[in-house]
Amino acid sequence: MASLTPSKETVGDLAQTIEKILDKGLVINADIAVSVAGTELLGIKIRAALASFETAARYGLEFPSGTDLNARGWREVEIQKVRCPGCGNERPEKELIEIGCPLCGWTSPVKAKLQTLASPSAAGLVQ
Repeated sequence: MASLTPSKETVGDLAQTIEKILDKGLVINADIAVSVAGTELLGIKIRAALASFETAARYGLEFPSGTDLNARGWREVEIQKVRCPGCGNERPEKELIEIGCPLCGWTSPVKAKLQTLASPSAAGLVQ
């Protein structure tokens, strides 16, 4: 039978913990009822969400009234980002594949292959 003992994957600092909560999101639901002799006198329903706006948008959580969803930051949320294999920084996926990483100089295999095919020696023009 498998053990259900909680375990830690890694030890992290406060910054890593906060980053993980904002990245994954945290939702707390609570229903509180005050009853006397079987009659409910007071009922409170609480729902709290803690997440980055990007994570909230991904999961369809409601935003506070007055949030400008046409702001530049929201357009950037729609851009697919991936981590650079060279340095680990997040970059737009299309930019990383087509141009490479401007921070560490990593070049994608797709770009390297296109450069090889476009070079004059590859086309047989240089002898």
